[in-house]
Amino acid sequence: MREIDGPPMREIDGRGFWDRVAFAAWRSAGRLVEPAAALLLRERERRGKEEGERLAERRGIPGRKRPAGPLVWVHAASVGETNAVLALISAMQEEGLGILLTTGTVTSAKIARARLKGNAIHQYVPLDVPRYCARFVRHWRPGLAIFVESELWPVAMDELSRHGVPLVVVNGRMSPRSFRRWRQSGPLGRSIMRRISLCLAQTGDDAARFKALGMDKVMVSGNLKFDAPEPSAPAAELAAFRETIEGRPVFLGASLHPGEDEQVLAAAEKLRAVRPDLLTILAPRHPERAPALADLCRNAGLTPALRSAGDMPDMTKPVFIADTIGEMGLWYRLADVTFLGGTLIPHGGQNPIEPAKLAVPVLHGPHTANFAEIFAALRAADAVGEVNGADDLAAQAEALFANPEHRRQRVDAATHCIQSLTGALQRSFDALRPYLPVKPAVTRTGEAG
Repeated sequence: MREIDGPPMREIDGRGFWDRVAFAAWRSAGRLVEPAAALLLRERERRGKEEGERLAERRGIPGRKRPAGPLVWVHAASVGETNAVLALISAMQEEGLGILLTTGTVTSAKIARARLKGNAIHQYVPLDVPRYCARFVRHWRPGLAIFVESELWPVAMDELSRHGVPLVVVNGRMSPRSFRRWRQSGPLGRSIMRRISLCLAQTGDDAARFKALGMDKVMVSGNLKFDAPEPSAPAAELAAFRETIEGRPVFLGASLHPGEDEQVLAAAEKLRAVRPDLLTILAPRHPERAPALADLCRNAGLTPALRSAGDMPDMTKPVFIADTIGEMGLWYRLADVTFLGGTLIPHGGQNPIEPAKLAVPVLHGPHTANFAEIFAALRAADAVGEVNGADDLAAQAEALFANPEHRRQRVDAATHCIQSLTGALQRSFDALRPYLPVKPAVTRTGEAG
């Protein structure tokens, strides 16, 4: 693992006049907005972005008792970060450590409930308000905090610093756009970076940006997503779908965002003109968009089937809307060709590692900044295809459908590329080990010594 050279490591104690001024101003602002927090949370609940029965957790009020023993707080923003860090969580559990995982979205909470094992607890992360964060840290008393990728919350980080809790960023990512914003934040940004004990960055470019922002200890560990297991699929469900599909060609639009639906559906109709038995699976990034997606299909003269309604694909319904959470492993395994969403619009793309691991050839649009180095490696290996719009998508997808050997070559290239980039899990755990809380010694009588 490579360490990025920089100035000697500083103590994370908030020293310096501008450091204190910056954080005092930020905390004061947080106190001022606290009265509006309840209204914000209720509005988010109305839009399906919060669980009503767990809103108190967003105010730092615990929904569970703290378990006995050393505890590591792991924070992951949403689904991608959660999936990336699960293997690291398992490694820490094998060391006998308790785990508190926080996330900020309803979708990631459902993933956490389904996939966390053993003594791990899930809570929603508190809003970055002084009273909420202080309440949260006082109750859970973590011995170590781990923030995943680019989740940097000033008040929470300051609260950890006040309690002497080391903070490590794992799978650290800093896009050029985020870097410019942090550079503009002045003393506050530098103060935030000084509260991080160690940053394990995905790439050399990410590490250089973190270092330029004033972070002391930065290492390049690689991307944990390469080491994450592929999404699973229940064997019975997979067998039932394969029996129902009965050898039909399957085109998957995965993790679609608004602005892409029409283009993918238009490409699918072009493909269906050549392959009348084509089944198109549309998996929106946010399942709550399914009604709008169904209306789009009906307006195009197509009758959709919906996973959430318990439908199964049939010949009278050429489009199947996969509007559930945690089932991408099923849809990738059924697909012959996949278009990966978030790439035909300026979103920055979604993670191409999962479909690559599940042996389905991937097509994507030009907007891949969120996973630039991964896409670049896959393109260099001729493992993916870039498309521009519906016509190009239809043409390249048909070329893959028509040539099984070409599909196999793409899949093999992607598999070899991904395998060559693994190893971040072990490197990250080795770097974390000195920061892990120490379990209390046990005497012969079984009491902590």
